[in-house]
Amino acid sequence: MSDQKASKYYPAEEEAQMKKARKTVHPTKYRDSLAPGTVLILLSGRFRGKRVVLLRHLEQGVLLITGPFKSNGVPLRRVNHRFVIATSTVVDITGADDEVLDRVSKDEYWSREKKDGKGEDDFFKDGETPQKKETDPQRIEDQKKVDKALMANIKKVPELEGYLGASFSLRSNEKPHEMVF
Repeated sequence: MSDQKASKYYPAEEEAQMKKARKTVHPTKYRDSLAPGTVLILLSGRFRGKRVVLLRHLEQGVLLITGPFKSNGVPLRRVNHRFVIATSTVVDITGADDEVLDRVSKDEYWSREKKDGKGEDDFFKDGETPQKKETDPQRIEDQKKVDKALMANIKKVPELEGYLGASFSLRSNEKPHEMVF
């Protein structure tokens, strides 16, 4: 038999041990080509293939972008910098409302309201069509304020509005790593 005896005492609850963190958090290092005002091409998500304007870098490690909404339907959004391609086109973003951009840059602006769990009544209403979500009027106002300044600068450059409205796609023999944007 073995020299060690089994313990006669076993705790009722195991002591909680701290989970070992395997990765350390490093600050996001953006590419040099991602400067505010640069036109980007979105590579994933609902608006993939759209050309958008970079407004600023956020502390959360993401980029704040806009379409502008009037030209291509892309609202103010946060996007991970890994899912964009920077182009050589630059839009002048001076005149954009800094107060609005500061408010939009915070996490609280993007947090969703908590909704209650499905109750019994909601379970039986599944056959009905769901109601469309109403967009917060504050977000609509913020979008208009940012777009107003951007559109004024975009209209000064010939064909820039058409360029932003056109979507990007690849043909069968085109290779993105060989392209110059």
